[in-house]
Amino acid sequence: MAKLYFKYGAMGSSKSAQALITKFNYEEQGMSVWLIKPSIDTRDGQEIVKSRIGLKQFADVILPDDDIKLRYEKFDSKDVIIADESQFFTPEQIDQLRDVVDEYDVPVLCFGLRTDFQTKFFPGARRLMELADSITEIKTVCTCGRKATVNARIDENGNIITEGEQVLLGGNDRYVAMCHKCWSNKIKLQK
Repeated sequence: MAKLYFKYGAMGSSKSAQALITKFNYEEQGMSVWLIKPSIDTRDGQEIVKSRIGLKQFADVILPDDDIKLRYEKFDSKDVIIADESQFFTPEQIDQLRDVVDEYDVPVLCFGLRTDFQTKFFPGARRLMELADSITEIKTVCTCGRKATVNARIDENGNIITEGEQVLLGGNDRYVAMCHKCWSNKIKLQK
């Protein structure tokens, strides 16, 4: 029985690497994989899923107005769907992925962030938390050794940014994974 999976973690927790490793594992077993990503994620190229450790693969790009279920129906022989940066899909697109699982018995593995730099849900992540059959945290650590749960947005001097648009693409130059205690303490020290 197929399931909708949401595998989330803070920045730097190896989500993209795990998505690509999972793709490799399915393909090694002779199964076909449809690797997708939202169009807003252009950090490493429009059609590229790339991990910080250098793994990369081409992916189909999903636009905000695309119906994922209709696009999937064009790939009638895919055994599994793997979605990177799933937090950027619309809630309606998450519903469409749920429909693919239910109607076609195809597993869908979504990798992404749960919350933004203000610790607020991304709309796609919220919908995944509501609909996923399996929710797994991919853990990483703060510099203090605690589990990192916050995607702290930083400026060029390493100061924590607490205001701005929800989406600002970046990597280690703009974000640091922190535990909530360190994040809160650094914000208090900046005031």
